[in-house]
Amino acid sequence: MPVKPTEHEEEYFARLEFERLQKAEQEKQNKLAAEEKKRLQELHYMCCPKCGMHLVEIDYRGIKVDRCSACLGVWLDAGELEAVTKLGAPVLNKLFSVFKQ
Repeated sequence: MPVKPTEHEEEYFARLEFERLQKAEQEKQNKLAAEEKKRLQELHYMCCPKCGMHLVEIDYRGIKVDRCSACLGVWLDAGELEAVTKLGAPVLNKLFSVFKQ
């Protein structure tokens, strides 16, 4: 006579199967999110947030300033605003004159 598994055994294996499927789905979601992030970065990298045209990177005293080739907007990356403010008023005036039309 075959031995029938107890109710606890069935519950245990059902829980293991659920956890395995849940882990696989989470990994799938993480992979999709990483791919989407990479795709969006490639799509928008060095593009103006305002008009979408390409940004030109200008090096001014070691600070990389991004300027739009179309709308002439000036964009700073993380930490660059702090670096610009430490330059001092005379140097700031020269920096702003570089970007005036």
